[in-house]
This record gives sequence, structure tokens and C-alpha cells, in this order.
Amino acid sequence: NTNKGGGISRKISNTSDRRRLKQILSDLEIPEGIAVIVRTAGSQRTKVEIRRDYEYLLRLWDSIRENTLQSTAPAMIYEEANLIKRTIRDLYSRDMEDVLVDGDEGYKAAKDFMKSLTPSHARKVQQYKDREVPLFQRYRVESQLDAMHSNTVQLRSGGYLVLNQTEALVAIDVNSGRATRERHIEETALKTNLEAAEEIGRQLRLRDLAGLIVIGFIDMEESRRNREVERRLKESLRSDRARIQLGRISPFGLLEMSRQRLRPSLFESSTEICPHCGGTGRVRTVESLALQVLRRLEEEGLRENDATIVVTLPSRVALYIFNHKRSHLMAIEQRHDFRITLEPDDHLTNDAFVIERDGVVAERRRSAPEDSRGAESEDGERKRGRRRSRRRRKDEDQVSAAPEREAEDLAEAESTADGEAAEDREAAAGEQDGERQRKRKRRGKRGG
Repeated sequence: NTNKGGGISRKISNTSDRRRLKQILSDLEIPEGIAVIVRTAGSQRTKVEIRRDYEYLLRLWDSIRENTLQSTAPAMIYEEANLIKRTIRDLYSRDMEDVLVDGDEGYKAAKDFMKSLTPSHARKVQQYKDREVPLFQRYRVESQLDAMHSNTVQLRSGGYLVLNQTEALVAIDVNSGRATRERHIEETALKTNLEAAEEIGRQLRLRDLAGLIVIGFIDMEESRRNREVERRLKESLRSDRARIQLGRISPFGLLEMSRQRLRPSLFESSTEICPHCGGTGRVRTVESLALQVLRRLEEEGLRENDATIVVTLPSRVALYIFNHKRSHLMAIEQRHDFRITLEPDDHLTNDAFVIERDGVVAERRRSAPEDSRGAESEDGERKRGRRRSRRRRKDEDQVSAAPEREAEDLAEAESTADGEAAEDREAAAGEQDGERQRKRKRRGKRGG
């Protein structure tokens, strides 16, 4: 790379290409304070194409500077090109036969941009004119878009890929499936791995998968075959604009790599967390949730008896308890001396339930869908208001009862004191009478 801050993209590793591109850059008249970097998309471009693109960028920069000087903040100076321009700029190559564009405005924008970028290829931009069959349906693009939302990708040989995106990494598993045409298992594994390596490079770009990526290839005994698969994967990633770090296949058949995050992945931008499973992909079975409800009712019985318990739960769980666990429900009622009422609610998610004791929510598992949360929040506010009013009444009763209890305690203390004083007087009188009796007896003995 040059000392002026420009140069060739590091992803262009071919020595002859780098030498040729450096020669092209040296022939350009680059003003002071400007650097030029040839991106990966320009590795196979001619000198004329690179010069034309360079002149286009200079004009764009001059317009940005002019807008900056003439505008008053806040004002938009420049915005990224629209989808059509970005597609032609980043994905178009000379080996493409045609660029079909649907719509008059889109066609005009694509044609004008191609003329400014590569005038000799402007004729390849064609307008799609069939109004009976949509463009995506004609070339089966819609089915390919649908396939991108599946975590399974079929290979031509009969094998398949399984892609799972998690918080920590992207896991890709290679399976042979029906790929059993070769005589030996080793040959089948090699052929499937090579085909999978090519498809993985394509899927990473299509789905915009980024971050840490772990690929589980089919185990092969010979290490030289692993090196062949690594080279094939590296070749499939050569045209990727993202920055990539590639590891090697471990003894366990795992290859670790990382890919630069250019934008949110297709999975993140076109999906949302499932309200039923919470993003796990699994929900509890009816039997499991029914047993959990019964265990929670047992816990409620240990806290306080003589209460009314209302359980709001999905309809199919309520039916299962009525049909298969009715005896357990009755036993809990008898054991803890309270009444249990099951109320089915189809608005609850598959593993949600609410337990209320005497109108107060005792437990709430998960949450209901968005459309019922408002009602639940209002009910919760009303219930909390009732609890607060009950607590206030209880405090007021305690405050009003305090003077009465003090008066009762004082009266009880006085009566206790009077009783003790009377007992003392009786005891003193008894002692005096006893003393007189003893004196009379002594006088009688002395004869006087």
C-alpha cells in the first residue's frame, strides 16, 4: 500500500492483480489530501473502469463540499445511495448478461447510474415489461427468498446444511443425508464437505451472518482432505466484501471463523421473538404445564387455608386437568380446605397461567399477548387498589382500636391492683386476729 493512505484491499491476495492495480493507481492524478483504495469489487476492473469510478467519486465529493458550504445546519448533506444504485455498485460484474429492473422510475435510475459508472455496460440494463407475471415469480426469486428463512439448505448431492443463529455464535452443521453415491464413506464425506464449503460462502452473504461462526464438517480420516476443504471454503469467501478471519479444521471436524458485521442479518431484520416460546423454539407440553399448576396449588395450600383460588390457564391445559387430573384437584381442595376454580382463557400463551387468591394475584407465569396486556394491567391496578384500600382500612381500624385497648388495659390493671390491695387488707386483718388469740391464750396460762 502507498504512504499516502491509499492502496489495495487486503482481500485482494493475488500478486499479479495487486501489481497491476498499483500501476493503475500510480497513473491517476490524485490531488493532495485524498487517498484512493481499490476495493475487492475492483480486482478485475480495467484501467478505464477504475479511472471512471475515481472521477465519479471526485465529482460526488465536490458536490458534498459544495452542499456543506451552501447549507445551514441542520441540513442533510449526503445520504447513502438507494437500493438500485447500491446493487449495481457492489454486485454488478462484467460477466453478467442483463440487469432487469421493474418499474419506470427504477429503470431510469439504474440506467443513469450505469451510464455514469460504466457507459459501455449501460445497454445491459433492461426494463422488465411483462405485466402478467411478476418479475420475482418469473425467475423464481420468491421461492429462493422463502428458502432463506429456513434453517435447512439442501445440497445438490443429497446432503444438507443446518444453520442456527444464537446469541454467542452461528452454528452450521454439515450432514451427508442421502449423499451415498460414492463407493467409500470417505469419498462421500469429501464430496459433501466440498459442496458444503461452496454453499456456506454463499449463504453467509445471502443471510448476512456475522460474528463468530463454527462449522461442523463431516469427519474425514486424512488431513490432506481437510486442507482441500479449507481451500474450497476460502475460495468461496474471496468475493465477500466483509472482513473475514478463517481458522482450520480441528481434530473434531470443527472450523472456526469470524465475519465482519456490515448490517443486521436477515434473521434479525425480518423476524421477531415468538410470543409463545420466547425465542427458544420449544414450548412446554400440556402434561408438563398441568403438573406445574397442580404443584403451585399445593404450595398455595401451605400458605393459608379457607380461601378461594382462581386459576386462569389455556383451554387445552384446563381440559387436560378436568379429564385426567380431576382426582388430584379434588384431593388438594380437601387437604387444604379451599375451593379451586379453573377458568380457560384462549388469549394466554401455551405455557402461561395466573393464580389468584381471594381476588389477589398470587402467581403469574409468563405474560399474555400484547392485545390482552392492557386489560391485565387495568385488572392489576384495580386489584392493587383494592389491596391498598384494605390495608388502609386495616390500619385505620388498628389506630381507632388502640385507645380502646389502652382503656381496657388500664381498667384491668386497676382492678388487678384493687384485688391485690383487698387481699393484703384481709391478710393483715387475719394476722391481727391471730395475734389477739395468741395473747389471750398466754394470759389464760398465766392465770390472769
